[in-house]
Amino acid sequence: MPKRKVLFAPWRMAFLLGPKDQGCFLCEAARAKAGDEAHWKELLLLHRDKHALIIMNRYPYIGGHLLAAPLRHTCDLAGLSEAESGALWEHARLCVDVLGKVMRPQGFNVGMNLGKAGGAGIEAHLHMHAMPRWLGDTNFLPIVGQTQTVPVALEELWEELRRAFKK
Repeated sequence: MPKRKVLFAPWRMAFLLGPKDQGCFLCEAARAKAGDEAHWKELLLLHRDKHALIIMNRYPYIGGHLLAAPLRHTCDLAGLSEAESGALWEHARLCVDVLGKVMRPQGFNVGMNLGKAGGAGIEAHLHMHAMPRWLGDTNFLPIVGQTQTVPVALEELWEELRRAFKK
């Protein structure tokens, strides 16, 4: 039997062990001042308009994991206004477009986890995930196939993605 390789993701420990009652980071991003690039970078906020925002996942399973969320703090997908619903979908499309241009993935995962039973890590503020994917990137096959994962530095990727979102 081949020796099992372990893939480390140490940045996830801050999330797993950290306090969970520090307010809503999506609402904090919704309130960030336009033009305050230093604060946007600190928040990993990439784009925002009058109905929705796009932010990087601070504890990603894969580099380029983005979240699109309505500005309003809600977990009620059916209760979104037409404008919020449309903006959320347009932001998901924008995520895929920008990730495709910047990271050149072979595919994408786009979706939502609603409610605890649905796997939502943030139950109170619904959001859509958009993740770039490459063949054999993060599933069990890299371990079995002895493939290596290459991490991406969040701050450097934020700068590259932010430039692309500004275009």
